Amino acid sequence: MALKPTIHKFSISLSDLERDYYDSLNLTVAQHPSESAERMMVRMLAFCLNAQERLVFTKGLSETEEPDLWVKSLDDQIELWIDVGEPGLDRLKKASRQSQQTKVYSFNSKSPTWWQQLQLKRSKLPVTVYAFDWHSIQQFAGLLERTMVLSVTITGESAYIATERGECEVSWQQLGQE
Repeated sequence: MALKPTIHKFSISLSDLERDYYDSLNLTVAQHPSESAERMMVRMLAFCLNAQERLVFTKGLSETEEPDLWVKSLDDQIELWIDVGEPGLDRLKKASRQSQQTKVYSFNSKSPTWWQQLQLKRSKLPVTVYAFDWHSIQQFAGLLERTMVLSVTITGESAYIATERGECEVSWQQLGQE
């Protein structure tokens, strides 16, 4: 019998000072049985960093033909493709062909190595890549509960996150953009 995903509910007070975007988000996130807490929390944080109308979680790890998040136009065109992790060159090529904008959020300790290897292979793909600090992602994942109330304030290249269990700061850097 197949394992079922774990469902998490997030009530988020979002303040993105970089985009002057303020919202209250109620997100239901399914954590795939093979997905780490860190990866799921990066998906949720990527949602906050790109929050806008029509941004949705896809089937994620359950569907290899879809990104982790996307924005589709009313005529079903992909406007924004967001992958979490370290996708291969073929996947990045496909994403950049199918969408108007492609973003990748890398998050583990191997991100710099993955990026260096990808730099050697890629040929001016229109992909924006961000790398989260691995230790701050681990700290953020340590706050995870099945139901959470969070305050997320984004400024510069940092997100300040406050929960009932504690607080943390998650930072990132942009590795590349074409």
